[in-house]
Amino acid sequence: MTNTADAPRLLPHHDGSELHVPSRAFNLGETVPVRVRIPLGSPYERVVLRSMTDGEVRTVPAVLTDKSDQDEWYEAPLLLHNPVTRYRFMLITGDETFDWLNGTGVWSYDVSDAFDFTITTYGAAPDWARESVVYEIFPDRFARSAEADHREVPDWAVPTPWDQTPEAGRDSVYELYGGDLAGIEDNLGYLADLGVRALYLTPIFPARSAHRYDASTFDEIDPLLGGDQAFTSLTTAAHERGMRIVGDLTTNHTGDSHEWFVQAGSSTSPADFYLWHAPGDHVSWQGVSSLPKLNWSSPGLRERFIDGPGSVVGRWLQSPYNLDGWRIDVANMTGRYRDQDLAHEVARTIRATIASIRPDGVLVAEHMHDASEDLRGDGWQSAMNYAGFTRPVWNWLAAPGNTLNYLDLPIAIPRRGGREIARTIREISARLPWQVAANQWNNLGSHDTPRLLTILGADEHLMEIAAGLLMTYLGVPMIFAGDEWGATGTNGEHGRRTMPWNDLTTSDHPLRRRYRDLIHLRNEHRALQHGGLRWVFQEDDALAYLRETREETILVLASRAPWAGAQLPPLRGLEEAQLIYGTTDLIGHGTTWRLPPDGPNFAVWKLPT
Repeated sequence: MTNTADAPRLLPHHDGSELHVPSRAFNLGETVPVRVRIPLGSPYERVVLRSMTDGEVRTVPAVLTDKSDQDEWYEAPLLLHNPVTRYRFMLITGDETFDWLNGTGVWSYDVSDAFDFTITTYGAAPDWARESVVYEIFPDRFARSAEADHREVPDWAVPTPWDQTPEAGRDSVYELYGGDLAGIEDNLGYLADLGVRALYLTPIFPARSAHRYDASTFDEIDPLLGGDQAFTSLTTAAHERGMRIVGDLTTNHTGDSHEWFVQAGSSTSPADFYLWHAPGDHVSWQGVSSLPKLNWSSPGLRERFIDGPGSVVGRWLQSPYNLDGWRIDVANMTGRYRDQDLAHEVARTIRATIASIRPDGVLVAEHMHDASEDLRGDGWQSAMNYAGFTRPVWNWLAAPGNTLNYLDLPIAIPRRGGREIARTIREISARLPWQVAANQWNNLGSHDTPRLLTILGADEHLMEIAAGLLMTYLGVPMIFAGDEWGATGTNGEHGRRTMPWNDLTTSDHPLRRRYRDLIHLRNEHRALQHGGLRWVFQEDDALAYLRETREETILVLASRAPWAGAQLPPLRGLEEAQLIYGTTDLIGHGTTWRLPPDGPNFAVWKLPT
């Protein structure tokens, strides 16, 4: 990477935020102005925009349009001749050598197109999604209403006391604690105080497990949760508070108790809804026979499940239920089996159905690894960002010597330096259109992972740093219920803890106060929701970056351990920087300022613009 200055300074920069690209939806065939920032003192005297049109390279010179005491701004017209347009900048020096600027930085050699900037005309998730902190609720374990005491326990369930720790093994799926939708509604005030603006509920359809990913029907809400009436009451109450609710749908499989599968042997049944090795021998998810895999080449399945207002996808978005969108379980496997790959077609159909009913609805894919190949079109709007956020943050902060599984890889969670994790984050993000990257659901854990506090070796200082990164980095923060009070767990089943409401009503957990403060910080600063992202530096034990809009600049520092500190580049307004989170301020005076060397530490400053 090229950096010719002796003193600390920032490198040339471009991203898809409003400082560089118009903040709106784009139309096929239009020309969009794109801007690149070149810090003064850089060796570059000319800038050329390189883009791809119908698979061929197109170059256009950029024009110097603005100049400040710190930067020069160049602008060039980008033709959106194709629905997905890739581009980068050629930075040319006075002696006619050049460097490339792409989504991963500045490079002094010819680079692959894989990390070029990307704009799509397919649109983005709605603004409310990007402006929300999402709170994941596993309904059986969040809150139990008085009505739960009067419901009959099904034959598959093992009734379990609320304060008992879940099993760490597969039998945990049968432990029924009795949490329900009315319990969630009873505690919306708690969530509002925390600053949550959107709820994501794991499945709420009838099933034969506590997790309900083995649905037996999609035509009603599980009576164990209170049924359709309780769901309508919850969505109404949440909307009255300005909260959104996102449901969870399994489009890859159903349970073997599902009415479609049970009827698969009759002449009038939808047998073609499923994939079969041979008559009577069905294909299943990961070889789990109780989860038969759906066959998306079936026109009947598409009509019944995903296509149009009368489908499963469409029905629950409409009155009186009014879901605000769907998170799709195992989206990466949906429609894929051997030589069949209908994933994009399924995703496009679901997105079109949502748009026809709720133009501001959201569609999020579950994807445990690099989802970039599935996120550039008119299908999934974004994904759960395990690859580009969860794994890197775990890598940076995980307790050394831990024995926790690294998201289904045959190894424990490794610990790496800040430079390595920043590189991972940048490369995964650069593979996506900005409209997608800015709407990725970042999380520090979910119902499928070990609990964050366990990963961090019970270190609440590191927990605060992780939560700080979650609330200030590019993307949509997602919290798994209970992380804010320090829930523990060695794997997904073990981590599906119940909320300790008795403890929470008698004392306010200090970790919850930090979470609440960080959530409110994000809610109060538009730069943390809509701003660009510019890295200041990456060290093994410390990371710093800027979030910027026209109205404000936010400087973020995270350090996992004591470190040497670092001189800051000459950013405008450092002498007037306001510490808005944390306890350790910048060090220096005049034009020379340093980041504090203490750690573990998380601090945020607002700089005047």
